[in-house]
Amino acid sequence: MRRSVTSLLVAAGLLSLPLAGPPPAAAADTLVSTGKPATSSSIEAAGFEPGLSVDADTTTRWASAEGIDPQWLRIDLGSSHTISRVKLNWEAAYARTYRIQTSQDGTTWTDIHTTGTGDGAVDDLAVSGTGRYVRMYGTGRGTPYGYSLWEFEVYGSPAPADTTAPTAPGSLRSTATTSTSAALAWNAATDNVGVTGYQVFRNGTLVASPSGTSYTDSGLSASTAYTYTVRARDAAGNVSAASNALSVTTPATGTGPAVPFGSHLKPYAAGILRPSGTQSVLDQKVVDLYKSWKAAFVRQNCGNGWYQIYSPDADHPYVAEAQGYGMVITATMAGADPDAKKIFDGLVKWKIDHPSSINPNLLAAEQDVNCRSVNGGDAATDGDMDVAYGLLLADKQWGSAGTYNYKDLAIKHINAIRKDEVNPATNLLKLGDWSSSGDQYYYISRTSDWMADHFRAFRSATGDTAWDTIRTAHQNRIAGLQSTYSPGTGLLPDFVVNTDTTPKPAPGQVLEDPNDGAYWWNACRTPWRIGDDAVTSGDAASLAAARKLNTWIKAKTGGDPNKIAIGYRLNGTQISAGSEAAFFAPFAVAAMTDPGSQAWLDALWNKMVATPVDTSSYFSASIQLQVMITASGNHWVP
Repeated sequence: MRRSVTSLLVAAGLLSLPLAGPPPAAAADTLVSTGKPATSSSIEAAGFEPGLSVDADTTTRWASAEGIDPQWLRIDLGSSHTISRVKLNWEAAYARTYRIQTSQDGTTWTDIHTTGTGDGAVDDLAVSGTGRYVRMYGTGRGTPYGYSLWEFEVYGSPAPADTTAPTAPGSLRSTATTSTSAALAWNAATDNVGVTGYQVFRNGTLVASPSGTSYTDSGLSASTAYTYTVRARDAAGNVSAASNALSVTTPATGTGPAVPFGSHLKPYAAGILRPSGTQSVLDQKVVDLYKSWKAAFVRQNCGNGWYQIYSPDADHPYVAEAQGYGMVITATMAGADPDAKKIFDGLVKWKIDHPSSINPNLLAAEQDVNCRSVNGGDAATDGDMDVAYGLLLADKQWGSAGTYNYKDLAIKHINAIRKDEVNPATNLLKLGDWSSSGDQYYYISRTSDWMADHFRAFRSATGDTAWDTIRTAHQNRIAGLQSTYSPGTGLLPDFVVNTDTTPKPAPGQVLEDPNDGAYWWNACRTPWRIGDDAVTSGDAASLAAARKLNTWIKAKTGGDPNKIAIGYRLNGTQISAGSEAAFFAPFAVAAMTDPGSQAWLDALWNKMVATPVDTSSYFSASIQLQVMITASGNHWVP
């Protein structure tokens, strides 16, 4: 074999070669999070603030409120960074299921790491992402406590300056017009880093800077032509070219409600009771309560044409459940309130401008005092059910050729509920679009969300027979729970677990409270929700379930509504004393289903009439009002 000159010299000892060593070390990741501003969804108490997780001191820590999911901890790096590594030093209270997310604007988040098998201690994660903000978003606790981090370390480097403009928004179009407004929508622009908002121009003048892909321009003149264009912008201030130009001409007049409050154009099923008294007096009592409710909770904060339902007793000042209540109530009260459509449209605008971060056709569940979505911006099923139902009511009331195409929005919302808030394996509602296969909440459902009349409306609006299957699944589950776990009372638990195997009441705290398996602050609505379907459809399953509840509570209290307690175990044992509209009012709808309960229904009605709106509780006040709407004969299914 022929050998090289080099090899011969080495063999002869006349030439030496250096020993092979390791390759040059890669540049070490740079810790970029120490001392940066940190915020969180909550803290356990003073001394556990979020900044203690970025202070380079492993003896101090951030800790969230205990027993509540989800929770998050966010770091603001000050500018866009390329993120290569995240290190989580957990205290004993760790996350089993969590995401690491990045964002350019603190609103729209991108997952760069997800896990459902966290085991605490130290998680040293190699990741790849870009953003100014980085957060840990915990959805499943590893302990009964909260989430707690000694240190939250982010490694990376400042991202290069962004000089690339977004693409132009596409397909600018009008979704609805009135004599004074034009509703616009467009396809999202794209960007190398991320689009943070848009600029809307009317006749060449900037009139709005929305964050989403829709905007309603109000204050216009009737019978007038306007030209619109839209541009996109990114976090660096780069602005796109203009979209296509759109010409909109406002019409001359509008229309009134087709089913005005008090018209009773939608009769109830045969044999359903109403409180004693003339119909006009019953209707007026509802209008009186509505005015008090409206004064206490309907707001127009943060500008932008929004209306909101204020929720002083919730975790945040605006929650999706309250907005859903507001949409159903205002659409129903059209005719009694000349401002109903204006308020409803403001609530619609709020819904459009606060989309879920997971499915943008759903409503983000919570907003803060600045009207910004918080806690991940994902959706809650209870709010979405009523939002979709309210949109269907509005379509029947006013048609869909005005400011907003209510029908189109409703169909999109309904389809999004089916896609991301119905468990395909069980046909039962999930807790929200944030729960997915494999997480600990996937086979948990909340009984107060089981609204059979809503499922009927969804079936009628979409023509999708899946809603019949979904409705039947929920009605069967109600019957099964009543038969197995509350045969003497008919009470339902707040939450049902193991819906894929042997459904049963929650064994303890699974989401909100140690009483998650009892008739508590969620399930208190079930006599109303079940009863609404019974009185409007006459369905045998709904009638049977409602009558079971009515028979027990009437006997339990001896026909005295003042004895209805705040919460019960499923066997009928009282949890708390006192009187609360959220607990006594719903039984009035169940009473309507029993021909032998006229005196009992009258007693419940009179107690509601004598109970003023609780201005500290949108929850109780909104339930009381909606129950009185039903009891007076004014609830209807679109």
